[in-house]
Amino acid sequence: MPDLLLELFSEEIPARMQKRASEDLSRLVGEGLTEAGCTFDRVEAHATPRRLVLSIEGLPASQPDVREERKGPRTDAPEKAIEGFLRSAGVTLEQCEEQVDKKKGAYYVALIETKGRPTEAIIAELVPEVIRKFPWPKSMRWGTGTLRWVRPLHSILCLFGGQVVEFEVDGISSCDHTFGHRFMSNGEPIVVSGFEDYGMQLETSFVMLEPETRAAVIAEQAASLAAQGRLELIEDAALTQETAGLVEWPVVLMGGFDESFLALPSEVIITSIKSHQKCFSLRDPQTGKLANRFMLVSNLLAVDRGDKIVQGNERVIAARLSDAKFFWDRDLKMSLEDRLPALKNITFHARLGTQAERVERIVSLAGEMAERMGVDVAVAQKAARLCKTDLVSGMVGEFPELQGLMGSYYAKAEGLETDVADALATHYKPQGPSDEVPTNKVAQTVALADKLDTLACFWAIGETPTGSKDPFALRRAALGVIRIILEGDLKLPLLQILKPHLAGPLERRIEAEPGYVKQLIAKYLDDDADGAKAEENWDKGRREECLAREVVGVSANLLEFFADRMKVYLRDLGARHDLIDAVFSLGDQDDLLKIVRRVDALGIFLDSEDGQNLLAGYKRAANILAAEEKKGTKVETEVDEKLFDGSEEEAMFAALKTAENDGVVAVSEENFEGAMAALAQLRAPVDAFFDAVMVNAEDEKVRANRLALLGRIRAATLQVADFSKISG
Repeated sequence: MPDLLLELFSEEIPARMQKRASEDLSRLVGEGLTEAGCTFDRVEAHATPRRLVLSIEGLPASQPDVREERKGPRTDAPEKAIEGFLRSAGVTLEQCEEQVDKKKGAYYVALIETKGRPTEAIIAELVPEVIRKFPWPKSMRWGTGTLRWVRPLHSILCLFGGQVVEFEVDGISSCDHTFGHRFMSNGEPIVVSGFEDYGMQLETSFVMLEPETRAAVIAEQAASLAAQGRLELIEDAALTQETAGLVEWPVVLMGGFDESFLALPSEVIITSIKSHQKCFSLRDPQTGKLANRFMLVSNLLAVDRGDKIVQGNERVIAARLSDAKFFWDRDLKMSLEDRLPALKNITFHARLGTQAERVERIVSLAGEMAERMGVDVAVAQKAARLCKTDLVSGMVGEFPELQGLMGSYYAKAEGLETDVADALATHYKPQGPSDEVPTNKVAQTVALADKLDTLACFWAIGETPTGSKDPFALRRAALGVIRIILEGDLKLPLLQILKPHLAGPLERRIEAEPGYVKQLIAKYLDDDADGAKAEENWDKGRREECLAREVVGVSANLLEFFADRMKVYLRDLGARHDLIDAVFSLGDQDDLLKIVRRVDALGIFLDSEDGQNLLAGYKRAANILAAEEKKGTKVETEVDEKLFDGSEEEAMFAALKTAENDGVVAVSEENFEGAMAALAQLRAPVDAFFDAVMVNAEDEKVRANRLALLGRIRAATLQVADFSKISG
């Protein structure tokens, strides 16, 4: 079967766009061929800075022929109706068959045979359409043409079965040749016959087609060069991938900078040379300290072994580090406290005020949690007050990714408490599922305050995540809260913390948004006689009542969001989703640590024989109760011992009372293992009850009493979890 080779050769494609572009090219061409009926065996996409490449193996020479049957009018239909059908189907009467339906009688069926088009013709239509509609994040036009591409497109290589597929896009005709490395090849066209030949000829023209190959070469050369200098490369997978997208023939070189720059924080040096020059940093393996050397990735095997390239990079890096030193020295002249007024000039969010106002909220939250966590309130609030001050420093203005960390350095330079400096450095953590959480208790309070304020404020103004959209990273903030609480073993009642904190942002919204006031009036004063009466009552004092009810509603909605994120987090750790649902279904579960302990205890219990048997007994009882309640039967809560008819009922009732009492005590002490042990006492009496007792007795009173016993089984299990949510 013939193969397709497509190359789109252009000026340099930004490294960050290459992977997505190669995937889009594969998807769009593959979907187009499949839709046309041209299936294939294998597709591969590749990208270098100057080309997108697609190779598809196992395509048919043409589309399959299509035979279609189209039902027409009855054979005795008017002549004009038959003629119209023949015209629309493009057939003659001789090309139709007569078929008979028992109800409708004889009718015509047109047999339409469409011969498959050559695959080459389909490609000639498909590829130009894909190029013209290609979904670049950013594109440009050049010259007098109308085509939009990420950078000027120079040539289109398109071969099918070794032959050129002829088409034209904005004056660029398809061809059978490509070009090698911008500097190291001779610049002459390279004529190819297929993908294997294409890859080999590019290799001899100093082009590595595979991004993974270029990345591996960079990593290998850098490690070898570092070892020669008795240094160690500070690995950076993202930078490796980025540099692999900047070169077609990677050559790693080593340069250096003045040792005096090592007085700067190491993160500043690493960030500066990475962001400005895409260079790697090195450290001394003996001391672990940063070395005054760096690695760069050149796109040229220079005749002078790269000396001039290194010298050029050294000059630029020296200038960049001089800038960084200037910012560092200037920033140290002002204390963090002195920077606080400048936060009034930075908007946090148009509807939520400035960073200064936000800091006030974080300080309040940090103080409350510090009291609950046994942390020095004054230290926690001091750290919270200073946590955003480095946003107005020169260094963070230059390198925003260093926010928090620079605040820590400035705090240490001022001689502030170690706990304060640690909190400033880590209060943004964790910023992802693999990021570490703060371990310092003061840092935990500030990190929690920062994230909870963000969540509460955006919930207050209705800016919540929808579908895949989460512009304010609220899912990440919630996961950060969950991880800090669970990994820090912290007991914090979220509803008690969030409710008073929500009042401020909601008040602000009431003052700023007349439309929001109307929403609250319609929502909470709909029992008033009419709209005018409702607005009058709002002004007369029911505003505070509405605000209080809105706080309850918003906090409940936010707690549901925490529950969803908690489920995702626990499932990733291997917890059963049905056990998580069983615990969350109890309602008002805002102590995340308690939830996890309850889920863990429930899982251990249900893995035991007692747990499995009790679950089976519960489900049997629940099914009977559900059937009766569906009929409208009211299940009583009180049990009359005088109506017992046998020792099994007596034994189960006695076990129930013991389990209920022991369970209440155990749950109140958060001894969930003890609560499960209390439930385990029910296993044998419940088994014996169902073996010996008929619930649907003829005597209505006896029957109602036995249903009440089953209701008590259901109620006893609800002390620890909603067993109806548990599978099995």
